[in-house]
Amino acid sequence: MRIRCTREHLAERLAQAARAASTRANLQSAAHVRLDAVSGEAPAQLVATDLEMTLHVPLDAEVEEPGSVLLPAKIAPELVRALAGEQVELATSDGGVVVSAASSTYTLFGLPVDEFPQVPEIDHERAFETDAAAFAEVVGRIKRAASRDESRPVLTGALVRFEADRLVMAATDSYRLAVAEAPLASAPPEPLEAIIPVRALEEAVRIAGDADGSLAVSIGDGLVSFGAGGVWLSARRIEGQFPNFSALRPEGIEHTVSIAKDELLENVRRVGIVARQNTPVRVELAPGRLSLSARTADVAEGAEAIPVGYDGSETVEIGFNHEFLRDGIESVPGDEVRIGLISSLRPALLESADGTFWYVIMPIRL
Repeated sequence: MRIRCTREHLAERLAQAARAASTRANLQSAAHVRLDAVSGEAPAQLVATDLEMTLHVPLDAEVEEPGSVLLPAKIAPELVRALAGEQVELATSDGGVVVSAASSTYTLFGLPVDEFPQVPEIDHERAFETDAAAFAEVVGRIKRAASRDESRPVLTGALVRFEADRLVMAATDSYRLAVAEAPLASAPPEPLEAIIPVRALEEAVRIAGDADGSLAVSIGDGLVSFGAGGVWLSARRIEGQFPNFSALRPEGIEHTVSIAKDELLENVRRVGIVARQNTPVRVELAPGRLSLSARTADVAEGAEAIPVGYDGSETVEIGFNHEFLRDGIESVPGDEVRIGLISSLRPALLESADGTFWYVIMPIRL
């Protein structure tokens, strides 16, 4: 194999593909990026996978000799970016892949190509176009609520539902639940849903942003794929039963108040500075005011008060994990946050004024 390419383009594409490469020590072959160079008009391609997520990235290159090689994902992008000169040549040799640019010559020692994992085929026939901006907005609002606990795989993903005229996503770690929706100008011919790893959703948003256009989506039996600008991402769907998020929305809200989002967020961030470890933020809703306070023994304590238009006769006190509370407020679209409370022991509801986002947060006993 022998190809020539601009240094900047090759470095950018290698770095993009390497995001899907494995970092696990027991998957050495998947710690590489496969470069496939074919003769003719078809572009060269970079492929990387960690067996859960796969990226196919096109590469504009002049192919002198077709072939395939494996490039170490950890150093290849960094090396190419550091080279001098505008053009880079990659060529196979007995000892590996020779990378040449200007007066520099380096050899990368990768594994044999036949050791690279088999990657899934993308079902292009099922693909449909959707609104990249709406998709990115909804992912951004729910992703922080997903679990990081790999022992509960279903909760590490988000339920993604494409309906006739809207996109709905939900994520939960069992301590909080985020649900967001957005209208769609284009959607699949019939409703579709899947539990998709949040990491894959974040990468789909990234490739759609890089391409600055619409996002192609293909949802198959065990695989979901996203494409934009010639780049395709595939990820394994998470199997299992996602919680019925509609049934988890609190009913019987007795105390409701609307607060300016920025003011509330600023106060929560400040009082969160003194809330350490498992120390909750105490929220007190009383006529005319919302109070926030926290105390960490032998460290610090603090309190904030916000005037609010609450005229209820009852005072409600409730405790929250300050990070979960902050994440929920930050995710609310618009300028206002609606807070709904039932009691100190029942989940609270944070909601946008337009109803396109809601967030359930479990209390901490005070």
